[in-house]
Amino acid sequence: MKNVLFVCSQNKLRSPTAEQVFADWPDIEVSSAGTNNDAENPLSSELIDWADIVFVMERTHRTKVQSRYRSALKGKRLICLHIPDDYDFMDPGLIRLLKAKIPQHL
Repeated sequence: MKNVLFVCSQNKLRSPTAEQVFADWPDIEVSSAGTNNDAENPLSSELIDWADIVFVMERTHRTKVQSRYRSALKGKRLICLHIPDDYDFMDPGLIRLLKAKIPQHL
């Protein structure tokens, strides 16, 4: 079983969509968080420790995660999906992008 963490800024649109889309995927556990302090579920060292794979939506998220959680990231895969903040929660276009980009890394 792999633990997969999805990260965006506010944990309101992209990362919760990814969490929901992959919730029933075989052999993985999923969670999501946001890099901003006022995110719905703020990113923490505990979440990074829990995760085997961390997916971030944008380069800015990758930079924040790498600078704030460098030691917790050792031995983990950090993957940038390059998905801009242009989508609503469960937007069909966002779901298509997630399904196209994520499975190859699982």
